[in-house]
Amino acid sequence: MTGAADPMQGDGNTVSTEFEAVIGMEVHVELNTRSKVFCGCSTNFHAPPNTNVCPVCLGMPGVLPVLNRRAVERSVAAGIALGCTISRWSKMDRKNYFYPDLAKNYQISQYDLPLSHDGVLEVDVVSPGSQTPSASKRIRIRRAHLEEDTARNTHALPGGCSGVDFNRSGVPLLEIVTEPDIQNADEAYSYLISLRQLLLYLGISDCNMEEGSLRAEANISLRRPGATELGVKTEVKNVASFTGAYRAIEYEIARQRQVLLDGGTVVQETRGWDADRGVTVAQRTKESAHDYRYFPEPDLVPIVVDAAWETEIRSGLPELPKARRERFATALGLSSYDATVLTATRAIADYFEAVVAAGAPAKPAANWIMGDLQAVLSERDLEPSDAALPAAHLAAMITLIETGKISGKIAKDLLPELVDTKRPPEALVEEKGLAQISDAGALRELVRKAVADNPGPAQDVRNGKTKAVGFLVGQVMKASKGKANPKVINELLQEELTSE
Repeated sequence: MTGAADPMQGDGNTVSTEFEAVIGMEVHVELNTRSKVFCGCSTNFHAPPNTNVCPVCLGMPGVLPVLNRRAVERSVAAGIALGCTISRWSKMDRKNYFYPDLAKNYQISQYDLPLSHDGVLEVDVVSPGSQTPSASKRIRIRRAHLEEDTARNTHALPGGCSGVDFNRSGVPLLEIVTEPDIQNADEAYSYLISLRQLLLYLGISDCNMEEGSLRAEANISLRRPGATELGVKTEVKNVASFTGAYRAIEYEIARQRQVLLDGGTVVQETRGWDADRGVTVAQRTKESAHDYRYFPEPDLVPIVVDAAWETEIRSGLPELPKARRERFATALGLSSYDATVLTATRAIADYFEAVVAAGAPAKPAANWIMGDLQAVLSERDLEPSDAALPAAHLAAMITLIETGKISGKIAKDLLPELVDTKRPPEALVEEKGLAQISDAGALRELVRKAVADNPGPAQDVRNGKTKAVGFLVGQVMKASKGKANPKVINELLQEELTSE
């Protein structure tokens, strides 16, 4: 029927009056240590297949793992940033299952005693492509535990073969698990964005989804509104982007809804996301914890994080995004929007603060970094930093504008050369003769000529049509090749047009 709604298409936020969605997220983050979590092999992602391997990460008989201290420190740092309680005593466990990417037939992970637990992440809820929050949400963190990554399976090789690359086997992995607090795709998407930002601020991972450094899985179930018991969940894997996660959750909510409305039963299973078709597909029946036959890892001693070690790690944390946003708004007087944009990454926030520290007022510095500078750098595929344009140079250019030495128009024209040459703006302004003309005597003749050459707009101004002033100012700027001081021009025009 023409115009009929597709029951499998949702908006990610409204399931129906019959059901409500309950979503928990599991995020796996590869930690950026130089060596693996239980051996000394390199974690270099770009190495040829099966070259960063040894008997330990290949699971050879008789080998013994040794825990990487730096991996523990990075895991604890994430736990602290997420407001978790750091366990004083935790342990590693064996998670037993059989798969080609797991040479030992078990994974060393953490089961009942994780490194961190009971935290919370506050997120601003936005939709993909939007920068305007619709709400805020507190999402509880159940646990953040350390484990080893598996090898990487590659299918559809020449000859119809599959391959296993053990370079990734043993890379330290932090698994962050939420409580089932998420209710729709917007909240899930916003959680992933906020979590990635936090992890990048901490500097503990590059969070590159294309290389598998960050992998997100959603556990999705539906239940009747007001019910307290959770419905049967499905786990969605193989999501390669945050927008992909958004679409996968939308689809899976709609799929489960339709199954239930048709009188069917949702099966607990692992499903993969097929981005090309825009659907989730069944992969295997979802295991329960007892299926993995967890038991304490006998070859590793317990992990003890005493108060002194936690304090040492805590003291090394940077200012986190939320606190930085609030400080930019309160201490520097920026709008909420400006503060959010400038703290999107730690690098941009650091650069902005360096420009302000070099003498630029906060608001002009924010405007230049978010506007013209970002446009120039985007053309060159660069990010704001001292390497792209020294912060002192941008601050000096803003000071030249603020003190009337150059106009904003000249500054915009000069900016690409400042980026390309890294030369101080004062030197370029002097060399090119770009200093702004503020001397009234030098500008008066240009003003009189603009009035004489444009009698219509001049009369409009005399008749109270103030918009015509902009045209006359533009004529003087053109005649002065952009070097005239607009403020002085306006003053001289007022004198010229009101004189008898």
